[in-house]
Amino acid sequence: MARAFLNDNGAFGWTSIVLHWLVAVAVFGLFGLGLYMVELTYYDEWYRLAPHIHKSIGILLLATMVVRVIWRIVSPPPKTLPTHKSWEKASAHAAHALLYVLIFVAMISGYLITTTDGSSIDVFNWFSVPSVTGRQQGMEELAGKVHYWSTWAVVVLAGIHALGALKHHLMDRDETLRRMLGLRPRHSRTR
Repeated sequence: MARAFLNDNGAFGWTSIVLHWLVAVAVFGLFGLGLYMVELTYYDEWYRLAPHIHKSIGILLLATMVVRVIWRIVSPPPKTLPTHKSWEKASAHAAHALLYVLIFVAMISGYLITTTDGSSIDVFNWFSVPSVTGRQQGMEELAGKVHYWSTWAVVVLAGIHALGALKHHLMDRDETLRRMLGLRPRHSRTR
């Protein structure tokens, strides 16, 4: 049977799977690009292009995360597997909530780094996102610190999240990772 777009009690639908992996790739890509671009010198050819790409993808990620939150309300995730221990369920729930909060903090602080001088963000020359704060003296530095630490926290927590998924897959041999990859359960495979 074809996988549905909506989640059900036992499986993630394609919409949730695509949103999950799109956000994961964007987060790690933005983190890597961020590390790269802060080392660029004024005369480097990527000096202006890297921040433009970083900010553009960041704004698109913000929109994607808003869609993801709405989608999570419209189509709640499947029930946790019965083999999961109560502490695993609680820690996974807390980690997911914290990841969402930290990603939003990182994106909003990134937006503020650029826009607190009154500038807008040009998204791939498609459209501009205006400043909502106007000129705010000193906010750029604070936003920069918040952005720095929140992005590191996202990457570390996402790494722990990935290790947890691998633990479930390789050690517990349950369906946790397979569900987010859109794969059928092991027990339903034919030989």
